[in-house]
Amino acid sequence: MLFHVRMDVHLPHDMDPAVREDTLAREKAYSQELQRAGKWPEIWRIVGEYANISIFDVESNDELHQLLSGLPLFPFMKITVMPLAVHASDVKAG
Repeated sequence: MLFHVRMDVHLPHDMDPAVREDTLAREKAYSQELQRAGKWPEIWRIVGEYANISIFDVESNDELHQLLSGLPLFPFMKITVMPLAVHASDVKAG
């Protein structure tokens, strides 16, 4: 199942710099692990925002929820999820 996921990050301005650095490092490691596993095949920065658009390829809604809630930045995110389906006009769909 494919999902289009928008993640907007809102870190507290008064967050301890050491906690911020550790959280961002854990976030990067976790997201790259999911990318290498094929669960997170696309990630794109939204220009001018602390946000991204990503494509997830997972087995179920529950798996997506588990992966997203495991993000170290999850407590500081607003996440919008849109399930995707193949479009009849997609030339790659055959």
